[in-house]
Amino acid sequence: MKKLLSGNEALALGAYHAGVAVAAAYPGTPSTEILEHLAQFKDIYAEWSTNEKVAMEVGLGASYAGVRALVCMKQVGLNVASDPFMAASTTGIDGGLVVVTADDPGAHSTQGEQDSRHYAKMAKVAVLEPSDSQEAYDLMLYAFDISERFDTPVMLRSTTRISHSNSLVEIRRERMKPKQAAFRHDVQKYVMLPVYARMRRPLLEERLAKLATFAETFPYNKIVKGGTKLGIVSSSVAYQYAREIFPEASFLKLGMTYPLPQALIRKFAGSVDKVLVVEELDPFLEEHIRVLGIKVIGKEFIPRFGELDLHVMEDAGRRAGLLFAASKSQPVELPQGLPGRPPLLCPGCPHTGMFFVLSNLGQRARLLDDSGKAKGESKMIITGDIGCYTLGAYPPLRAMDTTACMGASIGKALGMEKAGVAQKVVAVIGDSTFMHSGITGVVDAVYNQSQITIVILDNSSTAMTGHQHHPGTGVSVQGEVTMPVDIEKLVKGIGVSDVKVVDAFDIKALRAAMRSSLDTPDLSVVIVRGTCAVLQKKRTRPRTIDVALCDNCGTCIKIGCTAIQKLDDQVSIDAMLCVGDACTVCQQLCPKKAIGPVSTASGESK
Repeated sequence: MKKLLSGNEALALGAYHAGVAVAAAYPGTPSTEILEHLAQFKDIYAEWSTNEKVAMEVGLGASYAGVRALVCMKQVGLNVASDPFMAASTTGIDGGLVVVTADDPGAHSTQGEQDSRHYAKMAKVAVLEPSDSQEAYDLMLYAFDISERFDTPVMLRSTTRISHSNSLVEIRRERMKPKQAAFRHDVQKYVMLPVYARMRRPLLEERLAKLATFAETFPYNKIVKGGTKLGIVSSSVAYQYAREIFPEASFLKLGMTYPLPQALIRKFAGSVDKVLVVEELDPFLEEHIRVLGIKVIGKEFIPRFGELDLHVMEDAGRRAGLLFAASKSQPVELPQGLPGRPPLLCPGCPHTGMFFVLSNLGQRARLLDDSGKAKGESKMIITGDIGCYTLGAYPPLRAMDTTACMGASIGKALGMEKAGVAQKVVAVIGDSTFMHSGITGVVDAVYNQSQITIVILDNSSTAMTGHQHHPGTGVSVQGEVTMPVDIEKLVKGIGVSDVKVVDAFDIKALRAAMRSSLDTPDLSVVIVRGTCAVLQKKRTRPRTIDVALCDNCGTCIKIGCTAIQKLDDQVSIDAMLCVGDACTVCQQLCPKKAIGPVSTASGESK
């Protein structure tokens, strides 16, 4: 049977057929859909974990109990999970443990690119890389077998194109029946006291050597014969691009990219005149092959950053003087003259009101230019975090000064305060990110007697990655109602006494809450609660502007709502975009009372 599947769907189906019993993840593009598709099968346990570290620990615990476990995350999530990931390599496993890391070349939805293969080398674990959906399915089956055969976690590295592209998949098997969970007591294996950790260390080297021997005959490490002038070593989606641009070359296609099959590489290199290594991001394969004493070319022509595509490959081939014939690929001609669309918060976003208040209280609109650089000293520093609310950094709001990684806003605000900055410091974080890694920042702020203000934007959703649930929503990934974590009770329990909960769409309440919090000498938390505009089901009475009252002062434009437009020197509201009664922020801010529901545009019932 054949199915048209995305790479993420194929990975999920492969894990299911491999007999996975427990799956844990934290949503992060481009990996999110793996767990979402796997959670549809009700005979497994699947969860959105609090963060990637917890997901890794859940998977490791399930593996210790003898069942097969899958853990999924994007590349920066592996930073968070690195501690238990390294521990899993040291202790080894019982049931098969596969860790999917979905890298994001080109940083389409990430604060930075990252090549996860380096983590695998540091941990001394095998890496498998599919080049299409069929291989995503097949290699997932192999990954669990390799994990159990060699007593190791296995990394399966995907990338944005592999995860989100569709191709045909031949379904090769039915679901393997999962084992019954049963923990085998083995203190020397699972309890990493220094004496036992030292005993495990030589076993890692032995395992790595065995994996390298296995790689020599691994069926997805194969030579595709072509001409002898050029040989290309490649993997993942880069292999697909190289095959199309260099159709006459010979290829060594690697499905296992760590450890490398050294004998196979030497054999391949000896059969061609020149060796080119094609890979996305870092020269991982290239450097390992050079260590073998084999002369190769690669990153002097192929970019070290950004996503590869046919045109990038063709340009690299021409600069290297390697193309045998003109390529048939033609760049896509984009329409000319279309206006740019800057990334902005959605119309009716519950974060807009608070960002407008923060921007005005800090006089930021006047003191920051369009690039966010200071023209004067702002009254406020705003440390931001990872989420769709990071878009508040763009004009006209300009309500964010820093964004580094998940949960860092609170710690950075504390560090600035303790460094002695003169301005008030406000940390802004979303509800899902707060659950992910913001709680420990609050603990630190309480313990160290901070006076910062923490703003938690609570829209009861992990909105940026597709509105997944989290511990604060009380609904699991498999749709079961659970016990929600109450943010207000949580921060009070940690020790914050000044806690306010404010309606996200009440400008007066938001302004009063922030002024009170900024004036207090104590640590304060403001929880701003409002439904995400995308999830707003009831949309009634869109707003409109009474042109007879409007003096084009531009106040409504300053909130950055894309439903509010200015054409021919007149401000108007697009009724198709406006969420109406669910928001009303522009109506509250209009000094001329010129904004109201469509039915009362003349002002008769305002």
